[in-house]
Amino acid sequence: MYSSVSERAVSSQWFFDNISVLLRRLYASINTPPVLDMEEFFPAHRQILDNFEAIRDEAVAIFQANPNVPRFHDISSTQYRISDNDGKNWRMFLVKSYGRLIRGNADMTPTLTRFLRANPHVTTAALSYLDPGKHIPPHKGPFRGILRYHICLMAPDTQSDNPPWLAVDGTRYPYAEGGDLLWDDTFLHEVLNPGPNPRIALLLDVKRPVPRLFHKALFNITLFGGWVYTRVNERSLRITTSQPAPENG
Repeated sequence: MYSSVSERAVSSQWFFDNISVLLRRLYASINTPPVLDMEEFFPAHRQILDNFEAIRDEAVAIFQANPNVPRFHDISSTQYRISDNDGKNWRMFLVKSYGRLIRGNADMTPTLTRFLRANPHVTTAALSYLDPGKHIPPHKGPFRGILRYHICLMAPDTQSDNPPWLAVDGTRYPYAEGGDLLWDDTFLHEVLNPGPNPRIALLLDVKRPVPRLFHKALFNITLFGGWVYTRVNERSLRITTSQPAPENG
């Protein structure tokens, strides 16, 4: 039995790092650029843009009702290194995780949940809340079987002299509300929200289209493992709120 949370985090990080190395080797034959064409790889992003205002309003209402949404490293100890690095909060509201809708949470995001039900190739969906001043240091995701879709829902400081930004493989992409991007999570990326206001974004993991049966099988195995983990820990991922989400149709 571990004696402290930090020891558990170190142990989880060691396991995560080793699995990450293995997964990158298994997907080494896939050669795509860091940022991908959304019309080719994720045309469903148009549905997100068409419902942008409703999804944004749901995200803002959740945060206003419960500003203490769990920090990312409270949900997943393997994210401790990039989530708890500077005393600022990176909070995550999970709506879907590894193919499983989070009961209760999904009810608070009816517009987003309708999109997720219509697009099962989106395996994970989370609302990402960054504190003012929060820096997510450079890091790489472990699994090339998914692509990361990112859309800025709210960022009041985008027109300031020191706007928030996302960097992928050394290229900075300044935030713009309604601006979206699709990238390969296994490339180095980081985020900075230097201004005085929080930043809210929607993050989606999208199944990467691959021709090889080996990669399809590996994706299914990874997804199933994550689904089981989500099912076991689902209660800790749920949020209760006293303020209902807005009505959207």
